[in-house]
Amino acid sequence: QVQLGESGGGLVQAGGSLRLSCTASGRTFSSYDMAWFRQAPGKEREFVAVIRAYFGITYYADSVKGRFTISKDNAMSTVYLQMNSLKPEDTAVYYCAAEAYRPGPASTAGSAYDYWGQGTQVTVSS
Repeated sequence: QVQLGESGGGLVQAGGSLRLSCTASGRTFSSYDMAWFRQAPGKEREFVAVIRAYFGITYYADSVKGRFTISKDNAMSTVYLQMNSLKPEDTAVYYCAAEAYRPGPASTAGSAYDYWGQGTQVTVSS
């Protein structure tokens, strides 16, 4: 079992920045791919970014590429999402998710992830 807890959400003006954190407890954090997803009101959950368990390889949704950065600290069992140049359309509940590492491409489908946090609200005002 892996327990995930997000923090760092809040209200920010367009153009501003926020850093989300997700701390894991339970099994070995370093052997999991860690991802961020988000869900806006009335919309389906969408993939934001993932960092692979090994070599720190990252992938981003086109909508956030160049503005968001995912990183992790294995010693702290924490994954981060640095969000810059925020836009009103980034408003959503942000969730972190964990999937035990497997060879092959990183998963961008939520159904592939075994563990989820409770979510943290990010609101970007125009």
